[in-house]
Amino acid sequence: MLRHMITVKFFAMLRQTIGTNEVTVDAASATTVRELIDCLGDRFPEISKTIQDSKAMIAVNHDFSDIDTPLKDGDEVAFIPPMSGGSGLVRIQREDFSVDAEIARVKSSSSRTGGIAVFLGTARDLSRGRTVARLDFEHYPDMAEKQLELIRARALDKFDILEAAVIHRFGAIDIGENIVLVVVGAEHRQEAFAACRWCIDELKQITPIWKKEITPEGDFWVEEHP
Repeated sequence: MLRHMITVKFFAMLRQTIGTNEVTVDAASATTVRELIDCLGDRFPEISKTIQDSKAMIAVNHDFSDIDTPLKDGDEVAFIPPMSGGSGLVRIQREDFSVDAEIARVKSSSSRTGGIAVFLGTARDLSRGRTVARLDFEHYPDMAEKQLELIRARALDKFDILEAAVIHRFGAIDIGENIVLVVVGAEHRQEAFAACRWCIDELKQITPIWKKEITPEGDFWVEEHP
């Protein structure tokens, strides 16, 4: 029988309940996420109830999925409890945000914070040789927020950091206004810098947010986000 290796990751309270953050499963019979959970039940009898009780989201290869998503050899499956509700650390909003307030929010999350890295993206008036009058951002509600939650969860798992906040605006944004903010707190600056850069690069890769530039020559959708 062919081996069917799947990497499974757990975050936050799921990681604490299961007792590990990652397992590799040789699950030849797991052709869907549902069947994968059944396979995991042999090793973690409480896993099905834990996932259900926590209302965990499912991501397959960094894309949000559901219980019947098909799986293949080499896939990565993550179970992610809802995180942003009440914390305000992950948001997509029309209105502007306060950089100072978001830094203070991340800083107050832990007394061990020794370094905070910040990326602030703002609207500029020149793009690809064209004068830009304003920007217009469109997003896929719910899906975009979930992708930001996934980015925050993966940053907390991937880097030795204490907290992260990711905020993006949508709608019409005038030149000079704030667009996106990433704030990362860590004990040491190296991890804070690395995680902050990773978060904004990942956001531009996987989050369903689209930018349109309003110029005197017409309106242009920007497919690439440098």
